[in-house]
Parts: sequence; C-alpha cells; structure tokens
Amino acid sequence: MTSPADPADTGTCADTSLLAPGWAGSPAAAATGDRAYLRALLDAEAALTRAQAALGLAPAEAADAVGAAAADPDAFDARSVAERARGGGNPVIPLVADLTRAVGEPYAPYVHRGATSQDILDTAAMLVAARTLDLLLPDLARTERALAGLAAEHRDTPMPGRTLTQHAVPTAFGLKAAGWRSLVLDARDRITAVRDALPVQLGGAAGTLAAFEAYGATDPVGLVAEYARELGLRAPLLPWHALRTPVADLAGALAFAAGALGKIAVDVLTLARTEIGEVAEGSGGGSSAMPHKANPVRSTLIAAAARRAPQLAATLYGSLAAEDERPAGAWHAEWEPLRDLLRLTGGAARDAAELAEGLRVRPDVMRAHLGLTHGLIVSERLSAELAPVLGRARAKELLTELAARAYAEDRSLGELLAGVPELRDLDLAGLTDPARYPGAAAALTDRALERR
Repeated sequence: MTSPADPADTGTCADTSLLAPGWAGSPAAAATGDRAYLRALLDAEAALTRAQAALGLAPAEAADAVGAAAADPDAFDARSVAERARGGGNPVIPLVADLTRAVGEPYAPYVHRGATSQDILDTAAMLVAARTLDLLLPDLARTERALAGLAAEHRDTPMPGRTLTQHAVPTAFGLKAAGWRSLVLDARDRITAVRDALPVQLGGAAGTLAAFEAYGATDPVGLVAEYARELGLRAPLLPWHALRTPVADLAGALAFAAGALGKIAVDVLTLARTEIGEVAEGSGGGSSAMPHKANPVRSTLIAAAARRAPQLAATLYGSLAAEDERPAGAWHAEWEPLRDLLRLTGGAARDAAELAEGLRVRPDVMRAHLGLTHGLIVSERLSAELAPVLGRARAKELLTELAARAYAEDRSLGELLAGVPELRDLDLAGLTDPARYPGAAAALTDRALERR
C-alpha cells in the first residue's frame, strides 16, 4: 500500500468530490466530470465532420469514421490527455492526435479540419453546460412545486417578521415560502434563457473562418449553422473567441440561481436554530461527537454554494477582458471556474429540492414566538389606531412608556393598555393580537402563487 504522501498516489482519486459533499452524487456531478467533458469534446469533433459532410465538404464515409471513433469516450485515456495538455496548453491538441490515430487512413485528414482548439473546447463547454442545465432545471421545478405547496398550506400561518435580526411586525409563513418560490422562478427563467441561447463556437485560427474557405466552403457561415444544428446549440452571430458574452451570461445565471437558493437556506438555518425551532429539515445530519444533534445539512451545503458562486462568476466576468482575436490566459482561466459553478449550482438545486420537499413547519412555535415581545410586535398598528383617540404625540408617549413597563414588569402590552381610561371603548384584545395584524400577507401570497 502506498502512503498518503507517496507521489505515486497523486491523482488516483481524481474527480471523486471528496471535499465537495454539496455536489457529490448529484446529476451535475456526472454531467461535468472528466468523462463528460471528454465526451463533449469528441461530440464536437464528430459533429464538425458531419457538418462538413452534410455540405459536401467531406465524404459521408469520413463522418461515419470519425463518429465511430469518437463514439466511446472510454476508448481514450483522459489522464494521458490531461498530462499531455501541458505541451500545448489545452486538452484538445492531444485529444485530436488520439482521435486522428483512431480514425486512421484514409479519413484521418478530416478530423478537426479547419478548426482551432478553442472552437472545440468552447463548443464542448457549451455542450456540458447544456447537459448540466437540462438536469438542473427539473430540480428547480421540484423545489418550486414544494414551495408552492408550503405557501398555500401556510397562507394564514402567523409568525414573527424579523428585520435586522429583531421582531418587527407579524407576517405569515406562507408569504415567506411564496417569496422563496419567487426567487426559484426567477432563477429558472434566467437559467432557461441562457440554456436556450448557448452557442457553438466555430471561427478557425483567428475568427475569420478562412481555413474552411480554403477547404472548399463557399458559405462558411452556413457551415457554422449546420454545425449548430448537428449539436442542438445556437449558431452565433460572430465567432466569440474573444467575445465572451455566452460564458458571462452563463456565469450570471448560475450565480443568481445559487444565491436565490442560498436565501432559502440561510432563512431555514436561522429558523431551525435550537432557540427558535420554527422549522426543521426533514432529516437532519448527524454529528461525529454529539449524538443528540440533527444538523440542517441540506441548508448548510446550499449556503456554502451560495457563498462560493459569486467569486467563481467574478473570474468568468474578468475573462471578458480578452485581448486580440484569441486571448492568452483569459480563456484558459474560465475552464475550472465554469465547471465548479455548474457543479455547485447543480448540487445546490438537488439539495434545495430535498430541503423544500422535506421541510417541517411548526405553526405552534411560530404562534408562541409572537408573544415574546409582550405584545410590542403590534406597536406599529397601535400607533396608527391610538393616534385618532389620544393625538399623535400622546399616543407615541404612551406606547413608549408602556413598552418599557411591559419588559420591566413582565406584563403584556394589552394588559397595560387596559388600564388607560381613554381606551376603555376600544377592542384592545383584537388590536393587540399579533395573528390579527397580518397585513396583506394572504393576498400577496395568493398573488405570488398565480405566477407560473
């Protein structure tokens, strides 16, 4: 057995997500692994030959030969490709050599014909993104459905509204859940728009398509369109080697989605604290040292993803400053952050679906917490109701005085108000009941649930 520090052991656990429980085992994990990228690179190469054959620029037999050779990613040694990538700075160069050898004569010359490495790697990245988003969107849909159910069920469940960590005025848990759902739908819409716009990349050495003309294409722009059809991606208006809008848009949508799910997670983490306990995860995680604990693990992992995503997106936005017709470094800096962002957001979507579907809500605890401030949670309402009776200045003075007494004497605000002669004709029980001051929470919840 080799020791953990043995150089021979280096890399033997590549791609196992040992330190990434947030996306380990998720659909996004398989869709973004080394094998998935290898498959996408090979798909991009095979599609290029098919597109040229479709336009009479290559024999149909060449397309068949390249497609057959590229069909099985496991026939290629990903580790070897990765190690040899150092020679040219990207994995396409050694992979093309291996694919060319696998195709053999007489069709080897049609492998990668006219393309540059960036054409293939950018196209493969868009394929990986498309395949990952196609798996991520159903998890967002699961989350949205579960939150819609919670919002409807708890439309009239009162709870403390908190601002700057303190009790403010009453709200309803249904409105909170409806707000979470609204963010999930915002994320869905952004992800869907980006998914539908993911483009192929095809420009040749400097984005002029010149090599394809040299190989006989009379309409190289038409070749780009055919290439896009072969792969189910969009045909771009221009080659985007140094125009990184597709990657930046993808980064923004993914970071937004991670943040939107993160909002749900941090709310649950707060409400699930031992001393609050208004909600709980359906099945919490255990502790290595404390048998009594049921940690909110799903929320924890989502929150971790939400904290990492903006920095990954920042790297991708930074690569917009890409010099010349093809940049040195800016393009290369995108590869790992983009994969990490796809993985993180995909894992967060998986965890959010499980969180929302299993979330346990405790209305009795929420109701009890409405009384923690001795009735002061409705002081806003009382200010408005007492001003016509006492005058605005007197009402403010009285409420300030009684607020201090409520805490000092451990008495409810309603009880203290009952001792004020000028207020004996008011329905003080109704005015001081937090559950009867929901505002438009129910109507807002209904309105939010109309969105599809």
